[in-house]
Amino acid sequence: MNERSRLWIRWSARVLALAVCLFLSVFALDAFGTGTTLSEAMPDFAIHLAPVVLLLGVVAVAWRWEWVGGVVFTSLAAGYAYFARDHVSWILAISAPLLIVGALYLWSWLSDRGLRPRLQAHL
Repeated sequence: MNERSRLWIRWSARVLALAVCLFLSVFALDAFGTGTTLSEAMPDFAIHLAPVVLLLGVVAVAWRWEWVGGVVFTSLAAGYAYFARDHVSWILAISAPLLIVGALYLWSWLSDRGLRPRLQAHL
């Protein structure tokens, strides 16, 4: 695998992880659809955004340690698929993007591991 492919995989994992966070944050907007005032809806909105904030924390850690992103995103995909097993469309909408991002993080991490020993041998 050449350097351009490695960079593409690394950055696609990061960009798609942020896109998944943005996609999941859209679901928090349902806090405003209940006919409540803005001040009454804000606590519900914050509660709905809490998982996205935690996922952004994972993205921040995975920026440096890609294996963390691979393990967490893949685990979240499997966990959500298990708990939502009665709703296939939900699994496809939520778990599939998480699984894709997790796989990209793991692929990026594994491709970098193959590069590191060769780079150290030349130093």
